[in-house]
Amino acid sequence: MYVERAADGVPGAVVWIRTGGTGGPYRVLPDGCMDLIWSSGTLLVAGPDTRAHLGQDAPGAEHAALRFAPGQGAVLLGVPAVELRDTRVPLDALWPTAEARRLAERIGEAADRGAVLERVAGRLLARAEPPEPYLPAVVRGLRAGRSVAEVSAAAGVGERTLHRRSLAVFGYGPKTLARVLRMNRALELVREGRPFAEVAALAGYADQAHLSRDVKALAGVPLGRLSRADGQGDRAAASPGADGQGERAA
Repeated sequence: MYVERAADGVPGAVVWIRTGGTGGPYRVLPDGCMDLIWSSGTLLVAGPDTRAHLGQDAPGAEHAALRFAPGQGAVLLGVPAVELRDTRVPLDALWPTAEARRLAERIGEAADRGAVLERVAGRLLARAEPPEPYLPAVVRGLRAGRSVAEVSAAAGVGERTLHRRSLAVFGYGPKTLARVLRMNRALELVREGRPFAEVAALAGYADQAHLSRDVKALAGVPLGRLSRADGQGDRAAASPGADGQGERAA
């Protein structure tokens, strides 16, 4: 069973819980986000992906996680996102071992594991240095299909500066972020039942062939397979995901 909800006190973040699975392979699609995941007693950080991440779940595995909004995870966890790109890292590799272990134990003992994650993230948010105020607008602009040059100009920063800050907070440059967000927007439209040609036009692709090529390159499987997924295998089927609102498996 998979459920998710908006995280209380952590704007843009999502709590997701998955329990009672039969095990098997899963696919996590790039979404521009980082997750803090409790997985059957272990805490790990899922970095921002540039391609599909494939994994194997054990039968009965339990997961509770907080998926941060794009750019939020690096700020709250205190590590440049680019250092975690395309990786899954134990939290005790980033935080003091004893602190990470205590948190994992608290989550494991809690009736509402998501609530513990929310409280921890809320405390981190309260004492974190706020990121540059233009970064959320960068995400919105790129997701809306604006060019990097347009987004950079609107933010009032040079493209080199934007690229450098994007690596630190998003894990990759704005062009890659735009590509990831565009794919997730396309998948949202596909799941609404829109024809692929219409999806390509609305999401900002040159044509349907461009859409198909780009989705295959990022997701590792054809668009048709993602549009038919039922949420038990491919991560993309769980929910929209274009702004971090889909499931990340552990």
